[in-house]
Amino acid sequence: MNSESMSSFRVTPWEVEGVVDYKKLLEDFGAYEITGELLSTIKEIAGELHLLLSRRIFYAHRDLDLVLKDYIEGKRFFLYTGIAPSKSTMHLGHITPFILTQWLQEKFKVNAYIMIPDEEKYLAKKTESLRRVDELVNRTILDIIALGFDSDRTFIFKDREYIKHLYTAAVVVARRINWSLVKAVFGFNGETSIGLIFYPALQIVPTLFEKKRCLIPYGIDQDPYFRVQRDVAPKIGYYKTAGIMSKFIPGLEGIDSKMSASKPETAIFLSDDPKVAAKKVMNAFTGGQPTVKEQREKGGNPDICCVFQWFKILFEPSNEALEERYRKCINGEILCGECKIELAQRVEEFLICHQRKVRDAERLKDKFLYDGKLAQRMWNWEFKY
Repeated sequence: MNSESMSSFRVTPWEVEGVVDYKKLLEDFGAYEITGELLSTIKEIAGELHLLLSRRIFYAHRDLDLVLKDYIEGKRFFLYTGIAPSKSTMHLGHITPFILTQWLQEKFKVNAYIMIPDEEKYLAKKTESLRRVDELVNRTILDIIALGFDSDRTFIFKDREYIKHLYTAAVVVARRINWSLVKAVFGFNGETSIGLIFYPALQIVPTLFEKKRCLIPYGIDQDPYFRVQRDVAPKIGYYKTAGIMSKFIPGLEGIDSKMSASKPETAIFLSDDPKVAAKKVMNAFTGGQPTVKEQREKGGNPDICCVFQWFKILFEPSNEALEERYRKCINGEILCGECKIELAQRVEEFLICHQRKVRDAERLKDKFLYDGKLAQRMWNWEFKY
């Protein structure tokens, strides 16, 4: 379904406009909420549930049940995700799919393929300079490595460097995708770059790296690519890809805003000076009352507070502490300034730790791109057609 047909909001792989109705989005995209039964199965296999799952930040799926069934039957699966550099380094909203992907890799002991499409945002006219994209690629790769991926089970590749290995499969895929389909799914029009029109075929290729089912953690705005994959894959003898989809991470402007690299004021970037990031948090939108007196009397509204949501998504590992924070907020026992100060401290600590890991990642980079077990295998990979 063309995302532009949604009346109150618009979701494409490049833009999100309006207040997103996540249930309606599932109806339009033909996906399903993750059930308690699926979460129980994951917990039984992994021994625990990641907070991004238990707190329903990743809330929807396609064929997750089949992925788990395959795993239980010994067929296993593989992981795929990626990010397209454009105008800035990664921000906190970008890393949630990578955090879950790393956790799934660790718990299920499976391969992970990470695409760095160093052409997509340029073709989509979201950045003016291909040179700027190139400048960001190295830092993007280091940010990903710093999250703890297994260097022998992870292959990170840049499209323009790896294109010789991608192109044959992309041609086979592209033959089975017509203009009418991509126009309907992506909303392409007469102003769309011809390179971007071909790009969906390229993004589908990593789902064909193994003759197993592929599981992709991603923000739900990326779903159009993988709906097309599910149409094409059976025609060329491969599995339909499975997906596990997240809600958008709210920006500093409020719960209905999206953290966006194109709006730096809405985001905490992984390259931000930790002190600067802490100051950004202190300016974040909350669900508090106009005055301290009213806050004490009426309480706040954590459901519309992006500060509370950031605790929920990334910065409060304890369910008991999160529930207590919620209770204190609605009862007026805690003020917005107190929550902001605590979140600012945690963001600052996270960035200090992450940036140290980024510096350490420099010496590991070649294992992920070229020298690790999976990387070496993939530089010899050829698509069989």
